Amino acid sequence: MPDAISRDACRLGDGRLMLRPWRDGDAAELHEAVRKSVESVGRWLPWCHAGYGMAQALAWAACCRATWQEGPQFAFAVRDAASGELLGGCGLNEFDRTHRNANLDYWVRGSRHGQGIAVAAARLVAHFGFAELGLIRIEIVAMPDNRASRRVAAKLGARIEGMARQRLWAWDRAHDAAIYGLIPADLDQPAEAQNAATSS
Repeated sequence: MPDAISRDACRLGDGRLMLRPWRDGDAAELHEAVRKSVESVGRWLPWCHAGYGMAQALAWAACCRATWQEGPQFAFAVRDAASGELLGGCGLNEFDRTHRNANLDYWVRGSRHGQGIAVAAARLVAHFGFAELGLIRIEIVAMPDNRASRRVAAKLGARIEGMARQRLWAWDRAHDAAIYGLIPADLDQPAEAQNAATSS
């Protein structure tokens, strides 16, 4: 993995979405998006709750800034390329430098669910991980009944590799999780090949 990726210069996009590292100036929009997404996003992500305040949003932006150069996570704000609206977040974390793999996570504000945003953002970040960070494997970990997150993983081309017992800790208890594996070749599969792989 490279020693440093310029935070200020890093931009990912596909014409529809624009992804860049989180900034302090994103905190107000992040706070609003989280508070309006508690019923949907909050069902699966414990940090998304009704008590989420500006202090948490500012702390998240500061954490992302601090950890970017160190490499334990590369977190991106996901925005609409045309309007600039904050749509959610996507990033890579839990790096295993020895084996060149990492975890991929994503979330989209409740009002923009069902529009393919998570898949598009995750694909951009996965390409970044493989091409710029030298990863050879990316994992996506989701609770078994989080159908939306699992559909994103499958549409991305990731393969379901099993159920891991007590893989996640949230809301003060352990949860089993579905584990998906993504390698560079998966992102280049045509849609029909991906569908065949995930349905077999």
